[in-house]
Amino acid sequence: MNAAALDEAAALIAQADALVVTAGAGMGVDSGLPDFRGRDGFWRAYPALGRAGLQFTEVASPDTFERDPRLAWGFYGHRLGLYRRTVPHAGFALLRR
Repeated sequence: MNAAALDEAAALIAQADALVVTAGAGMGVDSGLPDFRGRDGFWRAYPALGRAGLQFTEVASPDTFERDPRLAWGFYGHRLGLYRRTVPHAGFALLRR
């Protein structure tokens, strides 16, 4: 990419009302969060669900709220706790600036 294109992109971003960055799971994993899509990471974060043989997609589903609301709320409550206790790595501060 040439300098003129970078300048144009910077000007457009500066004028924007919002900017959405899709960084994927890597940034969370780099901060210490488990990789919820991988079986091992999911089961490390939720050993009881691993012992029950449940997969991420089975629990992290709107259907779970209807089928087993206690499981769904417990799962998302635990997940929220993980996020609240995790200190984001420096990459998040760079994006914020």
